[in-house]
Amino acid sequence: MFQEERMLTRPAIELYQMVDTLKAAAETSRLRILVLLSQGDLTVTDLTEILSQSQPRVSRHLKLLLEAQLIVRYQEGSWAYFRLSDSDAAREFVDGVVTRLDRADPVIDRDLERLASIKRRREERAAEYFSRNAASWDQIRSLHVSDKAVEDGLKKLVGKRPFQSMVDLGTGTGRLLEVFAPLYQRGVGIDLSREMLAVARANLERAGIAHAQVRLGDIAAPPVERDAHDLVTIHQVLHFIDRPGVAIREAARLLRPGGRLVIVDFAPHGHEFLREEHAHMRLGLADGQVAEWLDEAELDLTDTMEFAPRGDAERGLTVKLWLVRDRRIQIADGTVPAAAQKETA
Repeated sequence: MFQEERMLTRPAIELYQMVDTLKAAAETSRLRILVLLSQGDLTVTDLTEILSQSQPRVSRHLKLLLEAQLIVRYQEGSWAYFRLSDSDAAREFVDGVVTRLDRADPVIDRDLERLASIKRRREERAAEYFSRNAASWDQIRSLHVSDKAVEDGLKKLVGKRPFQSMVDLGTGTGRLLEVFAPLYQRGVGIDLSREMLAVARANLERAGIAHAQVRLGDIAAPPVERDAHDLVTIHQVLHFIDRPGVAIREAARLLRPGGRLVIVDFAPHGHEFLREEHAHMRLGLADGQVAEWLDEAELDLTDTMEFAPRGDAERGLTVKLWLVRDRRIQIADGTVPAAAQKETA
């Protein structure tokens, strides 16, 4: 009976659509592409390198997968990215196929090794950039947006009520730990760059902030306790990383029931020089994509703010703030109703 009910809740696919879907997936290279895209968004260039095939051939495979509605294409400046479809039916089909494949298969194993190599190169570019600019990062940021305006907006969103614990993911120079120091009892900043952490420590010491610390760590696996923090911030970080949705889910796991997350980043733009010269992996974040990531992380959007560039809008960058809240409700005795508990595994 349970199995029948489960079958009834699955998204249905029409007969001829299923035939097209099966035809599109039932080819070695296209199946390899689905496995790779299940690990994150990739460009044609990425896939060409991993599959060791010509660009026209890879493009042909992508076209067939697009026509079968198994994947979608989106543009960021001059780069075209591909990702798995957001359709429930397509996702369930791809997940069902991909999870049954043996990851130890020589072809799949080699593909995933090449994918890991591409991701390492991306991370190294970002790490090199941060290391190279650690001492002047605040100055570089100020070229793109008014820090004071954004900080005032952050203070307005968060409010003046004191809270117990804050985590700043990708803390950089530790500026947000300074901004919210009057509100939290305990603050922790996480960053991958030792140079950045050295700058942040110096800044906190200079400001006389003894109730905050910074740690070396990856925001995709932050070295802090889960379900324990009232405020988590991600300030101008997501455009530097390969899978922002993963970082948002990890941030959500750090929150107490009802805790808040603040994301600060650029709105979509077309400034290629930021990718080429400053290691930006994404040219801004669209509201629709952010909404999807928040929903997947079981977070509710509560407020947004937008700061348009001053002067020449074509040369400037719009900054967006998203304030979101954990969906769980903490009752008076500090426990969380079972129905509202979020998986933290």
